[in-house]
Amino acid sequence: MDVIDSLVDAVGRTPLVRLNRVTEGLSCPVYAKVEYLNPGGSVKDRIALSMVEDAEARGLLRPGSTIVEATSGNTGVGLAMVAAQRGYRCVFVIPDKSSAEKIAVLRAYGAEVLVCPGNVPIGHPEHVRSVSERVAAETPGAWLSDQYNNAFNPLAHYRSTGPEIWRQTDGRVTHFVAGVGTGGTITGTARYLKEVSQGRVTVVGADPESSVYAGGEGRPYFVESVGHFRHPETTEDLWPEAYDQDLVDLFERVSDRESLLTARDLARREGLLVGGSAGTAVVAALRVAARLGPDDLVVVLLPDSGRIYLSKVFDDGWMRHYGFLDHEGDGPAVRDLLERVPPRDRFPHVHRAVPVREALEALDGVPHPVPVVTAKPPVVAPEVAGSVSAAGLRRLLETGGADPSDPVGAHLEAPPPAVGAGEPADVALDALKAAEVVVVLVDGRAEGLLTREHVR
Repeated sequence: MDVIDSLVDAVGRTPLVRLNRVTEGLSCPVYAKVEYLNPGGSVKDRIALSMVEDAEARGLLRPGSTIVEATSGNTGVGLAMVAAQRGYRCVFVIPDKSSAEKIAVLRAYGAEVLVCPGNVPIGHPEHVRSVSERVAAETPGAWLSDQYNNAFNPLAHYRSTGPEIWRQTDGRVTHFVAGVGTGGTITGTARYLKEVSQGRVTVVGADPESSVYAGGEGRPYFVESVGHFRHPETTEDLWPEAYDQDLVDLFERVSDRESLLTARDLARREGLLVGGSAGTAVVAALRVAARLGPDDLVVVLLPDSGRIYLSKVFDDGWMRHYGFLDHEGDGPAVRDLLERVPPRDRFPHVHRAVPVREALEALDGVPHPVPVVTAKPPVVAPEVAGSVSAAGLRRLLETGGADPSDPVGAHLEAPPPAVGAGEPADVALDALKAAEVVVVLVDGRAEGLLTREHVR
């Protein structure tokens, strides 16, 4: 009989599929390593099995043990699948940036899921890694898999992903492209391919534009499960031990817009329903292939499925709300309303560190609330922390609720509602019935502020 003993025996040996329509005009072939065909739906099944087997061999996991991990979702799913096969309990700590589908899948496997704020610095007590470490320390019989620093993360790819790619291409692969999250996938695969090819294979990291790995500032971005975010209050920026940056020959920095639209394009033109980080990797791979010829061969790794991003990447409403898509109707869009505002006046704001007295000076004559931001423009939507108004600050000073030297960030009101620039103009008009101002988003960035006065 052609059978396997358990589902974990199906991990790995994923197909390598040639990209045809999105590569039109390129002479260099591009092949996709389709990792969402692992039984848990992502490349992370490989490291989950590897880390669990190592922990069992060292006696860290025994019958009745609890697996604890900080995860954006995929590693948790892989661990939950293995745990279900072997009778372990699971507790996963996940950032609130992760899709609702990921949380639902983890709970479907019977895992306990703790959702933590994603916009806090490493070392903060509510950071996912801090919470996972605390849960592991307080839970009898718990094992913290620690994918970021576990050597059996990259080792899984050195032992499986790399050899599979080499065998599937008959040793013809010349370029390997992958995103960098924990760094385990690109590190283990790159190490094997460079060794077996005697250094001939070029390794390319695909990274979100603002991610630290490729030289960005570490500001927020919308693509999940890839890159390295650095909170502005970070005191020590710790990179994963699973990542060996010396194995990456070059980086391609990819915008959120390119990543998300390419992921959607892969579904509609290639039949590959993948997540946003696969879009990031394919954009990078196509750029690399455009510089190569027919004797080269690019392999790009697609880490997970688009089924866990249906409420985000593949939801037109979500994409329009954040300014990544335009509405398809004939009427005016929100951006048409924004055109009425002089460019220099389009996004009045104050930084959260500004003292109240300075904020009042800046808001002199401004009759409406303005956004309070955590970074310099262009501001990404998550960097709008709240709002303040001159009237509200004066009231606090008069009642003793604030001191003129206080940072304005200590006295925030709710953030203004946001609308996408490509949404119908009526969406902004409706929002302004309840709010004095609305933030206009373009590609996830706050590009303007509309007031009731602007739309009269």
